[in-house]
Amino acid sequence: MLDPNMQYSCALFAEDDDLDSAQLRKLDWICQRLRLRPGLRLLDIGCGWGGLARYAARNYGCQVVGITISQEQCRYAQRWCRGLDVEIQLRDYREVTEQFDRVVSVGMVEHVGYKNYRTYMRAAARSLGEDGLFLCQGICGNFSRVHTDPWIERYIFPNSMLPSLAHLTRAAEGVFIIEDVKNIGPNYDPTLLAWEENFRRTWPRFADRYGERFRRMWRFYLLSCAGVFRARSLQVFSILFSKEGIAIGSDGRDQGQVVSSSRTAVLERSALL
Repeated sequence: MLDPNMQYSCALFAEDDDLDSAQLRKLDWICQRLRLRPGLRLLDIGCGWGGLARYAARNYGCQVVGITISQEQCRYAQRWCRGLDVEIQLRDYREVTEQFDRVVSVGMVEHVGYKNYRTYMRAAARSLGEDGLFLCQGICGNFSRVHTDPWIERYIFPNSMLPSLAHLTRAAEGVFIIEDVKNIGPNYDPTLLAWEENFRRTWPRFADRYGERFRRMWRFYLLSCAGVFRARSLQVFSILFSKEGIAIGSDGRDQGQVVSSSRTAVLERSALL
């Protein structure tokens, strides 16, 4: 279902991009927002299958530590990142004691829970040097709620909870300075449609193992979520934090316009750098 970089989070589409290109664009956009450069130490909280850690090490010369609480993802990422300056650890984010120049967390805050948002922000700050940057990127609701859709909770993402932007900014008060907020949510509609297309195309390879009930459930999940993002009921916020306050300006690495396509409309938006 996913792209070759195993990104299970929102891509970043320019006009005529396919999923693979859009996910590469997202990875590079994140690295540039963090102002990564050779020699920096990067902590990836909730590193998934290791795609971002691998990309940052290979393309930006960073030393990366990725953490996950999934044994399967940990084993996969360790194999995939072998030979690179990447260490994948089976560890809870609250247990990290090392210091890093940059901290990133993509698609993980949805699994923290509203009682832990403040703990999450403090853990990221504790892991970050004084002149560092923290990028938190994830799905957010338009309203501050403390419950999840019951169907999604039961069948897709147990123990998940979507924060609002207000949840996260309140949790960061006195811990971080907010440097920049970008909303790439319109890109999730085409991301989900691309996943669903890949799923349908490859379904015969594993139909016998999962069965018709799973096929219907998974398509409902992907397509209903695409509809929610197309309706703008959910967003994806990419929030850049600092501890001491950093003057953000053009450094000659401007992204210019990031084009977001929902297959029927193109939304132009400018990126930070």
